[in-house]
Amino acid sequence: MKIDDIPLNLDFTLCCGQVFRWDKKGDWWYGVVDGKAIKVRQVSNEFEFANANEKFVENYFGLDDDLHEIRTSIGKDEHMRKALQELWGLRIIRQEPWECLISYICATYKNIQAIKHMVLNLSTKFGEKTQLDGMKFSTFPKPKKLANAKVKDLMDCGLGYRGKYVQNTAKQIFENNFKLESLRKTPYKQAKKEICNFAGVGPKVADCVLLFSLGKTEAFPVDRWIKRVILNHYLEKLPSDLAQKLMNKQGLSNSDYAKLNAFGRNYFGKYAGYAQEYLYHYERMNT
Repeated sequence: MKIDDIPLNLDFTLCCGQVFRWDKKGDWWYGVVDGKAIKVRQVSNEFEFANANEKFVENYFGLDDDLHEIRTSIGKDEHMRKALQELWGLRIIRQEPWECLISYICATYKNIQAIKHMVLNLSTKFGEKTQLDGMKFSTFPKPKKLANAKVKDLMDCGLGYRGKYVQNTAKQIFENNFKLESLRKTPYKQAKKEICNFAGVGPKVADCVLLFSLGKTEAFPVDRWIKRVILNHYLEKLPSDLAQKLMNKQGLSNSDYAKLNAFGRNYFGKYAGYAQEYLYHYERMNT
């Protein structure tokens, strides 16, 4: 499909830390999405894909998000504009909510490679086998499969203490037939409250799930990278007592998180999540 008027940088989009089931082999990115292996690549103004249809690809890669409008909305300062310029074409992916939820429960206090390893192990051990181009892949396991898994088997996938959280969350979803997709139509704050009811889910995990799978572009996840961005480039915009407190301590309390999250959402507005991902990846690339 032609993407002449659609800004897209596939490499930035797939390697910026928002998804964990994609790997580049040659010119092609291979991933496992919604129960099947697919491949995509970008060649100039052509977006090529296999084992998926155009409607799915447009939705999954957020190609209907108006990046020009988003840039105008969030480009409020020089630092943000630099990030937009360097990473132009990065898009927020619309992941499958169940996989996104479990992935970000696994992500707590882990780097991207460790998260990818855990998600791959879960899929290999508990998912279904599939193939593409002669290569073997595994789909992400359904809630019932993880709900009935032994905690030790989950821990053996590299999850450690997160194994108990994954099993409990899977049970909550499977036994109550809870539809995460239903939260798309729920207002941001209420949806965040509901997601925080799952085992192992705090405000940051909830914000990641809301942003990366449920279309809540106003969500603004805060981790150590975003804290660093705020301290280095937006300190003067914070209340002086909060700024001093953050400069003198490691980590973030739930209260600190709430304040930085509110700052990001209030400052950047309805596309705060896009601002977050551009700032996050820009900081990682330039540190």
